[in-house]
Amino acid sequence: MRMKRATDSSRLFIDRAKLFVRGGKGGDGCVSFRREKFIPKGGPDGGDGGRGGSVFVKADRSADTLYDIGRKRHWFAENGGPGQGRDCHGRNGKNLYINVPAGTMIYDDETDRLLKDLVEHDQQVCVGRGGRGGYGNAYYATATHQTPREAQPGRLGQERTLRLELKLIADVGFVGLPNAGKSTLLARLTNARPKIADYPFTTKAPHLGIAELPGFRRLVLADIPGLIEGAHEGAGLGDQFLRHVERTRVIAHLVDPCPVAGAPAPDDAYQMIRGELEKYSPALSQRREIVVATKMDLTDAGLSLELFFERIGEKIHPISAVTGQGVRELAETLWTVVDEARGRETRETPDLIDFGDEEELENEREDDEGGEG
Repeated sequence: MRMKRATDSSRLFIDRAKLFVRGGKGGDGCVSFRREKFIPKGGPDGGDGGRGGSVFVKADRSADTLYDIGRKRHWFAENGGPGQGRDCHGRNGKNLYINVPAGTMIYDDETDRLLKDLVEHDQQVCVGRGGRGGYGNAYYATATHQTPREAQPGRLGQERTLRLELKLIADVGFVGLPNAGKSTLLARLTNARPKIADYPFTTKAPHLGIAELPGFRRLVLADIPGLIEGAHEGAGLGDQFLRHVERTRVIAHLVDPCPVAGAPAPDDAYQMIRGELEKYSPALSQRREIVVATKMDLTDAGLSLELFFERIGEKIHPISAVTGQGVRELAETLWTVVDEARGRETRETPDLIDFGDEEELENEREDDEGGEG
């Protein structure tokens, strides 16, 4: 099974950010009259100002966190250039692109309106439209008003305060109690290197890994920090990271069949996590689930597994991420279930029409046809 590195554990994982964006101001129109030798009364020739640049948020597969985005709070596109004589149009401002990871949801922070959910590479949305440039005096020339001395100032760009929320996109999400073996399994299946230790809450942020199976097949796996009872009320690390498994097609529920003294029994741990998932999102609790018994290399793990199976009545996949026992079989099972989920999504999801571009075009028409701004 060939491995591929998918995350950089040294990079701080940030999944929320708040930004202030502003489109560029349009350039002012120019008041100018043609003055050349032997051409008396040349008439107005002031050009229009250039349009201000717009601010776009764009999904980029090379980004994996909002860390760099969150460090810069203000994002301003370039202003348009002013018009000039001889009917010269002002230079249009350059658009500004903010690259974010795929899976980022863009909200207007003031209205709490979802502007766009960027789920695919290169998908983008305009979040701050640039202002239109002002008309020069040549625009106002008519048969009865041949020497206009007025020009229109450029319009201000659109301003917004944005709230960005990242929900990782993965095929399989690992959930379970702290120290259930999630990070160890992720490291075994992929080349990701999450922190692994023998104390609770070793994983404090989600990790992504890519498992490459024979036949050029690929699975994206997400390791979610451990949950405890009362996580939906903020206990432990809370349930703040559960939104990262909302996009997963399959949930791999990892259970330690031989917990340490004082820890919940395997069936109690299983029901506890199921309860936390349901309290967080009933839809998430209905997601296709694969139950995995980890650490099968431990003594008495087989006896505990039989008792665990009798109590929950679900099919259980026994593995040992340390020795590799059952890991390849689990990967094939995950692939089969994920492939079925992908086919079901293709059949059930209708074609969606995004009217965002049409709305932008309509706003452009209104700008061009409207009066002073």
